[in-house]
Amino acid sequence: MNQLIKSISGIRGVVGGPADNSLNPFNITKFTAAYARWIRSHSTRGSNQIVVGRDARISGEMVFQLVSGTLMGMGFDVLDIGLATTPTTELAVTMTGSDGGIIITASHNPKQWNALKLLNQDGEFFDKAAGQYVIETAEQDDFEFVGVDAIGHLKQADFTQKHIDAVLALDLVDKDAIAKAGFRVAIDCVNSVGGIVIPRLLEALGVKDIIALNCTPDGIFPHNPEPLPQHLTEISDVLKQGKADLGIVVDPDVDRLALVCENGEMFGEEYTLVSCADYVLSKTPGNTVSNLSSTRALRDVTRARGGEYEAAAVGELNVVALMKAKNAVIGGEGNGGVIYPASHYGRDALVGVALFLSNLAHKGCKASELRAQYPAYFMDKQRLDLTPEMKLPLIFDALKAKFQPGVQAFNSTVERITDIDGVKIDFADKWVHVRGSNTEPIARIYTEAQSAEEAHLLAEDIKSFVLNLL
Repeated sequence: MNQLIKSISGIRGVVGGPADNSLNPFNITKFTAAYARWIRSHSTRGSNQIVVGRDARISGEMVFQLVSGTLMGMGFDVLDIGLATTPTTELAVTMTGSDGGIIITASHNPKQWNALKLLNQDGEFFDKAAGQYVIETAEQDDFEFVGVDAIGHLKQADFTQKHIDAVLALDLVDKDAIAKAGFRVAIDCVNSVGGIVIPRLLEALGVKDIIALNCTPDGIFPHNPEPLPQHLTEISDVLKQGKADLGIVVDPDVDRLALVCENGEMFGEEYTLVSCADYVLSKTPGNTVSNLSSTRALRDVTRARGGEYEAAAVGELNVVALMKAKNAVIGGEGNGGVIYPASHYGRDALVGVALFLSNLAHKGCKASELRAQYPAYFMDKQRLDLTPEMKLPLIFDALKAKFQPGVQAFNSTVERITDIDGVKIDFADKWVHVRGSNTEPIARIYTEAQSAEEAHLLAEDIKSFVLNLL
C-alpha cells in the first residue's frame, strides 16, 4: 500500500515508516520548504506571514513543529492559529492578509494519517501548476535557508470566534428564526476540532438544547471519521430515541457536513448541499455548480428556481474555478461540502449548518419532511481494480464510442457525454460516471437513478461492459 501520496493539493500519508514512503520529518520538511519557495515568488501580499492551523490528530503537534520550523527557516513568520477547522484557516489567511496558509489535516482519513493542505494568498487551494511546482521542487536538494538574523517569528492567535462571527454576519443566516424554532440538536464531532467550534456556533445561533457526542478534541476517533451512514450508528440511535430534532455530523477538519433526521434516518450527504442551495436560491436566484459525481437533485432544484447548473471535474479546486466562471451563488460537492461565495470559496460545514438551520426554521417542518420535498435519487458507488492491461484511456474511449447521445441503452436514452474527468454518461433518467482514482490503481464507477436497485444494476452493467473489453 502506498503510505505517501503527493498531489497538487498537498501531501498526505501514514505517520512513521520508511523515509521514502511515509509522512515523516524528511518529507514534511521538503514539502514545506518547496511550498515556501513557491509562496516567496508568487505572493503579492508581501506580509511575509503564513497561517498554520491543524485538526486534533495525535500527530498534529509533531507535524506542526516541523512545518512551522521549516517556514521560519525559510524566512517566514508563522501565525499559529492552533486547533482550527480547514475553513477557519482559509478565512484566517484573507482576514490577516497573509501570503498563504497550511492546514495540517488528513480530513476523513483514519488517525494514523496526516497531511498538509496548501493554500495561496486568497485562502484557496493550489491550482495544478502551483501544486506540480511544489511536488517537483520538493525532490530537489538545493533549498537555501535564511541566516540567523532573518529567521521568521512565531505568533499565535485564535480565529474560531472570528469565523463564527463571520457566519452570523451572513445576510441569509437567520439567527432569530433558528432561536425561535427551539431546535434540539445532537452533534457528533469525532473528537476533533468540530468539538470546539460546532457547540459554540450552535449556541451563537440560539440553539439551547445540544446533545454533544465525541466532542473532546484529542484526536482519538471513536469510529471511522468519514461521515457515512455505516459509521454514524451512535448519533442515529439518539435521534431514534426521540431525544433531538436533528443530528449534525462533521469530519475531523469540519469541511464536510452530514445530517440525521429526527427519525434517525440519514438526510443524505448528497442532499446537504441541495437543501442549502434551495434556501439560498429562494432568496438570491442564480447559478449553481457541483462536481460530476454529485446528485442530479441540485440541477433539478436550480432549474426550478430559474437558475443554471453546471458540473465540474471532481475536486474542490475544480468546483471553485467553475463557480467563479459561472458566477454561481452557491456550489460544492456531494460529500457534504457546501461552498458559499458570500462567505468564501471553500467547503465550510459552519456555513452549511447555519444555512440548513435557517432553511429548516423558515420551512417550519421536520428534517425528514424537508428531505421529502427534494427529488428522490439513489446512488451506487463501486470500484474496479485495474490490471496492467486495463488502460483507463482505452476504457474511456470505448464508453464514449458505445454510448453516444441519442443511443438507447439500459431502458433509457443517452442525453450527454462529458469527458473532462473520466467519462460521465447522462441518460434521461439516470447517469453513470467512470473515472480513475488519484491515489489507487482503480476505476471508480458512480451511478444515480430513481431507485437504489436501478442504480446498482447500472453500475454492474457498466462494470461488465468494461470487463468484456479485455
